[in-house]
Amino acid sequence: MDKVVATALEAVADVPDGASLAVGGFGLSGVPNVLIQALYERGVSGVSVVSNNCGAMESGLAVLLSAGRIARVTGSYIGANKEFARQYLAGELEVEMIPQGTLAERLRAGGAGIPAFYTPAGVGTQVAEGGLPWRYDGSGGVALASPPKEVREFDGVEYVLERGIRTDYALVRAAKGDRHGNLVFNKSSRNFNPLAAMAGRVTIAEVEELVEPGGIDPDAVHLPGIFVQRVVALTPEQATAKGIEQRTISAPEARGTVGN
Repeated sequence: MDKVVATALEAVADVPDGASLAVGGFGLSGVPNVLIQALYERGVSGVSVVSNNCGAMESGLAVLLSAGRIARVTGSYIGANKEFARQYLAGELEVEMIPQGTLAERLRAGGAGIPAFYTPAGVGTQVAEGGLPWRYDGSGGVALASPPKEVREFDGVEYVLERGIRTDYALVRAAKGDRHGNLVFNKSSRNFNPLAAMAGRVTIAEVEELVEPGGIDPDAVHLPGIFVQRVVALTPEQATAKGIEQRTISAPEARGTVGN
């Protein structure tokens, strides 16, 4: 089955307002920027996003966030995204913050058909006991707080019950993909991308290199095509447009030749 779609705009053409989206990437690594930009150009709004973070340096999900298109975020990291923090504290954005490993497993479990699982992460904290601010009222008060979760003991250790995550769509970026949707991720971009792809009912992948079926060694496939419904081949310019979050160089006086 050829899953290649001609353009990113065509690939996201049926994403409605209010859709839930699992989005791959971590910081600036492995972020499906082209698909996110296509959503922005279509004017999609009111979306609920599940992603480790909500964009950085005015790229990635920050494009939708800054435009006021995101209604809810489920993630584990705010970082240096000042607009994310501002909207959250102002009561403009609902945010569910959860431990990073729990987020990863909730996505994987949802994609694997596992409705819920027990984990020790968060036991004895507001993650399990409830009360984490999901939405502020704009004046410092909490308008909506997280509910308590079931805690159960196994072999003398307490565990909290966490639900698997399924979303309407998933947006991911891969280094290589074939027409059947089999994907390969490059180094650290193999972070949340496979997990987000598994969680989406309709998964759309932008790929830096498109190859024909058989062009990827089966042992090299990181995510099988059964989890992917649409593939968009990036242009060379899109594939190489990768930002650097913090560029650091040594001072001239600190550089020298070994042995001097």
